[in-house]
Parts: sequence; structure tokens; C-alpha cells
Amino acid sequence: MSTIEGDREQCYRCYRPKSSCMCAYVRAIETQTKFVILMHPKEFKKTKNGTGRLTHLSLPNSELFIGIDFSDNARINDIIAMHESFILYPSEHAINLNRQNPLATKSLHVKKLLAIFLIDSTWACSLKMMRESQNLHGLSHISFDTTKRSEFKIKEQPSPYCLSTIESVLRVLELLTQWQIETIAPAQREAFLTPFHAMVDYQLKRIAHLRT
Repeated sequence: MSTIEGDREQCYRCYRPKSSCMCAYVRAIETQTKFVILMHPKEFKKTKNGTGRLTHLSLPNSELFIGIDFSDNARINDIIAMHESFILYPSEHAINLNRQNPLATKSLHVKKLLAIFLIDSTWACSLKMMRESQNLHGLSHISFDTTKRSEFKIKEQPSPYCLSTIESVLRVLELLTQWQIETIAPAQREAFLTPFHAMVDYQLKRIAHLRT
């Protein structure tokens, strides 16, 4: 299958050219939490530096959907109904995972597994996705604090402490483990960003090669 860079075959898992496939670097983590990745179509086209699909490959208990308005998506609505569902979104009323267990206020009599929705898009496109997807309006928002700067050296972030999708998920996993919602070993968490680092290193080498 040809790609935007030329006549090169594409990997159908990570959607990168096979010459720069990152699948071998994936260190999957099994989670109790279901992660639902809502990817904007523009993000899907970023075969060089998108981290949403790498996140999906790294989380067996995840599902990925591409679109803008998910209001009538039957599968997404089923997930919302069957889980204690939250969306990672830094609003003023978001539950801060650094300070609060998101399940602390939930009924002990109705035990549902946790589902966390992630929007994989630019900030402007995320606003549109949130606005148009009516089924997301009822989800509680969660957020986190971090002093760590993104290691996404090939992409300028909108502010110093904005993280890529896969980096954000790692922080969420760390905090869910802190609240004993997950039991993920430190070594697993440390290896989670392996495909992300490999992707960044590959692109930096490509840039350096083009400059020589």
C-alpha cells in the first residue's frame, strides 16, 4: 500500500510505513480499566508522529474510534452504560486524580468497572468533538497535575506541561495504581513509553539525515 511518503508498504497495526514500524517496541499492559480512544480524523492521518494508535496497541483493554460526533455510536453508548465512565478532560470541575479517587463517591452496591475516555486530537478539535458528541456530556471529567514536561521533541506542545496521549495515559496509570484501582508493576510502567521513545528517536534521526 502506498503512503504519503511514497511507494512503501504500510503496517496495518501501527499504520506507519513498514520501514519505520513501531510494533516491536510495544510493551502492552493489561488493565482492569477500559480505555476508549476517540481519535479525530485529522489525527488518524498523522502516520509519522501520532501517539493515539501506539496507546491503543499498548493497552489490550482499549478500543479506538475515529470520528467527530459519537452521539449515535452504539458501541460507545454500550461502554458508557456498562462502566463507571469518565473522560480525561481538564475542565474546572474535573476530578483531580492526584488528590481524589474517582470511584470514591460511587455506590458500593453497584460495582462497575472503570472506563476512561481519551480524546486524541488538537485542543481546538477536541472542543468540537466534546460539543457535538452528546453522549459525552454526562461523563464526569478527570484530570491530573504534573510537573513533567513532554518528551515529544518532534512536536511543539501548546503549553509546557501538555503531554501526548500516551504520556497522559502513563500518568493516569500511575495515579490509578496509587488509588489501588490498578496493580501495575513499576517495571511495566517504566517500559510503557518504549514505542513512543522509539518513534521520537526515529524521527529525530530522519530530521538530522535530511539536514546533512
